[in-house]
Amino acid sequence: MKLATRNNGERDGLLVVVSRNLQHIADADDIVGTLQQAIENWDSVSPELNERYQALNDNRWPAVQPFDARKLLAPLPRAWQWLDGSAFLRHGERMQQAFNLPPIEGAERTPLMYQGSGDDFLAPHDDIPWRNAADGLDFEGEFAVLVDDVPQGCGAQQALAHIRLILQLNDISLRAFAPREMKTGFGFIQAKPSSSFAPVAVTPDELGDAWRAGRVHLPLNIERNGVRVGRQEGGEMYFHFGELIAHAAMTRRLRSGTLVGSGTVAGADTAAGASCIAEMRALEMLAHGEPRTPFLQPGEWVRMEACTRQGLPLFGAIEQQVVKSDKFEE
Repeated sequence: MKLATRNNGERDGLLVVVSRNLQHIADADDIVGTLQQAIENWDSVSPELNERYQALNDNRWPAVQPFDARKLLAPLPRAWQWLDGSAFLRHGERMQQAFNLPPIEGAERTPLMYQGSGDDFLAPHDDIPWRNAADGLDFEGEFAVLVDDVPQGCGAQQALAHIRLILQLNDISLRAFAPREMKTGFGFIQAKPSSSFAPVAVTPDELGDAWRAGRVHLPLNIERNGVRVGRQEGGEMYFHFGELIAHAAMTRRLRSGTLVGSGTVAGADTAAGASCIAEMRALEMLAHGEPRTPFLQPGEWVRMEACTRQGLPLFGAIEQQVVKSDKFEE
């Protein structure tokens, strides 16, 4: 099943069902108003949502509208909790090697995770606001999962059963702020502005055998100004999503609507590029002794999309332009 949120002028939007080929949508507010409400009542509403999904795919639903990602918000425009991991160890290893950083003790035993700003997610075509060049504006291609109620102390395998939807995102970062905030030990605030999400959230069965062992076994294609810069494999997660959820739930329960991110998709094949500029610069440091790729500037475009192995659409694309914002002072 594929779900999205139509922009109806309200903060949380209106839930819609999306056809498998991402050609049509059907309103679902007669079943449940928002995606948050759907997750909170999943067992009671998902059968009817799935019936509408099948009718939409079979051209049996009369009130269809064309799929237009520009009229959609993030699938979950705001989340009760947004927890982002760093489950691809290759990413951290390259950063450490390039910038002579000490290895993080226990990184192979305990997932790294921070609590991000889940109150204001960007839509897939929203502009990326740019303040100034000194911020080091970067993109980060990731996957995420949306869970229902997870009990405290939930085990990793049990946690997989609480995953209701899978999403794709751009975890926008300001690299200049990250080193100072990491040193404080209190986590990111200024280094992590609002993340943006692909328009469609999908149930795990939509991925077929690409969803296994708690991982998305698909490449994430990333373009900058129309040029591919990354095609790393999501299946190379060191910690799977069940382990990330269990880590977050060790001492507290997670409420329905909690989002858990994978961290920057990264793998062993450097020829597949990178999913963020910071890692590109790290690879350049290792190869040439200096970074050569600049961070994002106004007017640039970022596009991210993960499709099936057959090239069929799954989440839809994130397509964003970097725009200097008049809300910031130099």
